[in-house]
Amino acid sequence: MSGILVITEQSGGAWHRVSQEALGAGLELGRALGVAVRACVYGSGASVAAAELAAYPVEQVIALESPLLEAYTADGAALALEWLVREEQPEVVVMPHTYQVRDYASRLATRLGRALLADATGFRVEDGAAVFQRQLFQGKLTGDFVFETPGPNFVSVQAGSFRAPEAGAAAAAVETRTPELDAARIRQTPEAPFREADRAVDLTAAERIVAVGRGIREEGNLALAQELAEALGAELGASRPICDNGWLPMERQVGSSGQTVAPKLYVAVGISGAIQHLVGMKGSGCIVAINKDADAPIFEAADYGIAGDLFDVVPALTEALKKARG
Repeated sequence: MSGILVITEQSGGAWHRVSQEALGAGLELGRALGVAVRACVYGSGASVAAAELAAYPVEQVIALESPLLEAYTADGAALALEWLVREEQPEVVVMPHTYQVRDYASRLATRLGRALLADATGFRVEDGAAVFQRQLFQGKLTGDFVFETPGPNFVSVQAGSFRAPEAGAAAAAVETRTPELDAARIRQTPEAPFREADRAVDLTAAERIVAVGRGIREEGNLALAQELAEALGAELGASRPICDNGWLPMERQVGSSGQTVAPKLYVAVGISGAIQHLVGMKGSGCIVAINKDADAPIFEAADYGIAGDLFDVVPALTEALKKARG
């Protein structure tokens, strides 16, 4: 039994962004526990993604390749990863909390008779053991969890909770393995991957977001926030009341019932900072809050705060950005 195994997710050789954050979580955990970290990638294009993974500070990269893994199925992923975990016997298996992981992780953990802690947001080490955090009741409470069973145990990490690591110059060893899979045990017949409508936006991939809340007062005032977003080269996001009113599509909602984001810059315009919103953006690199209520909770999470009327501040800020860009 040794070390940390990070299971990453990719499509056609391109990483899912949350996989990079899961790798960051695994590396942090490995350093805290003083154990080695290995990374795994599986499916079609695994060898391409494995070569990229090798640039990160991991001890080894394992690429799982098989004709039965060319198209994703929950059975195929669970069987292949069960085979790998039994071979490697890691102490903790770290995964990104994606739709695929939600699909197969519980059956993977069950087959090994171990626990799965889903959607972890952090950890600390006490007496040589990892204590994981997970939010409860839509972020109103945070619980501490310790595995009582011996490894391997399983953790998926929430998007935006950990930083993606920086690639280095060194190259880790890459090993390609073919798991022992029985086609008769794969019950699903994969179809073409689901694609969202062309108008949909993936806020999780945005480097800059301007999010607007109920302080904007009415739908016609959204243009102020849109102009600021355009000046910053940012995507437009919103708190739940804006989307509930139909002023912006639900795909632009940030928060516990919307998207969890971690951009480099997050500008909150007229957002008070309810916990349901904060849990969706607290992992942002830099948070700027604009609100006329100086006591609004959003300022507690902000790196920079402007206590003022957004109808004065936002146009002035937009104009300053335009002048700065020439």
